[in-house]
Amino acid sequence: MNNVEELWGEELAWINDEKLRAQTKKTWELALERSALTAKNLDEIPFTLLCGPDLKVTFMDHKRSVVHIAKDAGEKINSMYHGELTADMDVLIAGAILCDVGKLLEYVLDANGKAVQGDYGKYVRHPFSGVSIAEEAEVPAAVLHIIATHAGEGNMVKRTTEAYLVHHADFMTFLPFKERLIIE
Repeated sequence: MNNVEELWGEELAWINDEKLRAQTKKTWELALERSALTAKNLDEIPFTLLCGPDLKVTFMDHKRSVVHIAKDAGEKINSMYHGELTADMDVLIAGAILCDVGKLLEYVLDANGKAVQGDYGKYVRHPFSGVSIAEEAEVPAAVLHIIATHAGEGNMVKRTTEAYLVHHADFMTFLPFKERLIIE
């Protein structure tokens, strides 16, 4: 499975703007071309390297959940805030699909087929590499902003509504794995 449509068919279809949909797809194609990982690997490797090797939640499980949560949140904002706070749904969905695309350059597979951080990933975090790849695909600045600010690096700048939604969707589905209180 190396087809971006197989990874993101349902979610890509949510982007109404055909040009933005094509740019989003192109970004993933470029990342897969340059990655040591295949699309199949993304449905097998853990979504984070920070929670141990036995994590069953895959990279694509996490990515899809972030997109779905961000979409749902954007729809609620658009329906409940009387137009005083709005989310551009195409920008939001494209940003959610692309926010971790740079991770495809961070990870490599070791001799046992386990995903580990490669040398490139030690130097260049995925918000930076993700923006770089997306710029090549001519993704608009509003979406580049989401990629750039979705992680901790974004805490130093003001975020758009769409960037806040993606940031929180991403962290609410990551931090409980990393820092949750477990009461036995």
